[in-house]
Amino acid sequence: MLTHVGIIMDGNGRWAKAHNVPRVMGHNAGMQSMKKIVIAASNMGIKHLTVYAFSTENWKRSAEEVGGIFKLIVKYVNSELEELDENNVHINILGDYSMLPAESVAAIDKMVGRLADNDGLTFNIALNYGGRDEILKSVKKLYAELEAGNGSIEELTEEDISRHLYTGELGIPDPDLIIRTSGEERTSNFLVWQGAYSELMFTDTLWPDFTPEEFVAMCEKYEHRDRRYGGRNEDNK
Repeated sequence: MLTHVGIIMDGNGRWAKAHNVPRVMGHNAGMQSMKKIVIAASNMGIKHLTVYAFSTENWKRSAEEVGGIFKLIVKYVNSELEELDENNVHINILGDYSMLPAESVAAIDKMVGRLADNDGLTFNIALNYGGRDEILKSVKKLYAELEAGNGSIEELTEEDISRHLYTGELGIPDPDLIIRTSGEERTSNFLVWQGAYSELMFTDTLWPDFTPEEFVAMCEKYEHRDRRYGGRNEDNK
């Protein structure tokens, strides 16, 4: 059963270039696509949807583009908050968003607080997020526990690392399926630990052109995959 889908929303810049518009317009179009996919995931009964909105590496982009992305966050909250609440969507932020402009931080805090008690689709936004950075933070928390005398290093397990990840602290299961748009076939530091056994699907469709119909088709294709987690299917020895 498909419980958690992760999406690397790639191709906004190329979409903007193809349409001869500023890159920020591509991100705006991508935001509209994201809204549609959230609705589709909710209607399908998917419990968790995680999108890669802004990575720790995206700060390398131009100040104009980065600033435009952060302004879109405020726009998204102001335009979609009521509908998200009406549809019982719960939102988590994966990553340290305290580094964003104050207006964006305030908008995010408002959104997370308003939707905190909702128990429908859990919509996780990876924002100023990096998978390796997440693992490093988890290890540092474990080290602090050991320094305080809580356990020994010989007793550490994979579950100990998992529970200190953003997802572990929030009770979010590992993704069953990770989708990447725009034709690139890599995960780019997205849910590095959690995605170890996720099924991967790639599409040449640029993110602003990614439709609910294509999303549903990929989710249906997932249902026919045989996930063995390193084991062997007894019917296919």
